[in-house]
Amino acid sequence: MIRKVGASLGRVIIDGIGRATSRLQERTSLPADLLESDEAYLAVFDAPGAIGDDVSVHFEDDTLSVRIDRFREFHDGYEMRFPGRGLALDGEVALPDGASIDAGRAEAALTRAGTLEVVLPKVEVEAETDADHGGETAIDTDDRSDGHDGSGDGSTPGGPASE
Repeated sequence: MIRKVGASLGRVIIDGIGRATSRLQERTSLPADLLESDEAYLAVFDAPGAIGDDVSVHFEDDTLSVRIDRFREFHDGYEMRFPGRGLALDGEVALPDGASIDAGRAEAALTRAGTLEVVLPKVEVEAETDADHGGETAIDTDDRSDGHDGSGDGSTPGGPASE
C-alpha cells in the first residue's frame, strides 16, 4: 500500500516538474547567433526536433522573428512519463542599426544539426530605396534536416560554401 502511494506520488511530482520545465522552455527565447558577411546577415536559431511545417519566420521593423510549434510523436507501447520539451518556442534577433536588407530574397532552412538558418541578403547602398525597413515579410522555410538540400556543397542557403 505504501509503495503504491509512494509510486503514485512520485509520478505526480515528476509529471509536475516536466510540465514546469516545458512551460519554462516555452517562455525562454530561442538562443540565436547573428553573423554578418559582406553580402548578407545570417541568423542561426536552435530548432531541435522541428520540421519545416513547424516553423514560421517573419521579418518586420529590422527584427527577425521565429516561431516553432512542435508536436510530440506518439510511440506505440510507451507512456509519457516526463513531458519536459516545450512545444511552442519563439525567438527573435534585431539587426544592427542602419542595416539594409532585402527580406523578399531571404532564405530559411532547417539543418540536420537541429538549427534554423535564416539568410538576409544586404541591399547595395545605391539600391537602398528597395530595402525593407518596415512592414512584415514572411519567409518560407526549406527543410534540409534530412540531409538532402539539393545543392550538394554543404553551404548555408544564400551564403558561401562551408570549408
